[in-house]
Amino acid sequence: MSDPFTALVRRLESTLGVPAETVRRVEAVDRSIANWMGRWGLPTLRIALGIVFVWFGGLKVFGVSPAAELVAATVYVVPPELFVPILGVWEVLIGICLLYRPLIRLGILLLFLQMPGTFLPLVLLPEVAFTTIPYGLTVEGQYIIKNLVIIGAALVVGSTVREERTQSE
Repeated sequence: MSDPFTALVRRLESTLGVPAETVRRVEAVDRSIANWMGRWGLPTLRIALGIVFVWFGGLKVFGVSPAAELVAATVYVVPPELFVPILGVWEVLIGICLLYRPLIRLGILLLFLQMPGTFLPLVLLPEVAFTTIPYGLTVEGQYIIKNLVIIGAALVVGSTVREERTQSE
């Protein structure tokens, strides 16, 4: 019991005279919460990531994505009426792969092939992404930078593929 929370509780116990039984109960509750988060964190992250990709991709497929203009302005060599729906299908496919465990590896691969393109507006359209370069972001810039969280989430989900295979065997 050398974690910082336990040390804090011990200090509270000695400083405030909190009974040892109360300290043990608080530690037990803390342990239970941490265990619950450990059990459900990864599946929730994987499913949430899958839902985001299905949802955002679906918006592109059906022509109602607020990001469509940004995508069209960034990838100007392909007609937007062709490229945006194809990108949407790609994103839906990523989401489906993340939602169906046997396809996580494929989903992670597709995601990491797609991610570099999501940062292109920062370079190709800085006037759209920034109010003040390099730190003042527009709403569009914030939309792009949030992909760093998606990359982090994908790394965490991707790190589990070998474990899940072992657990299911």
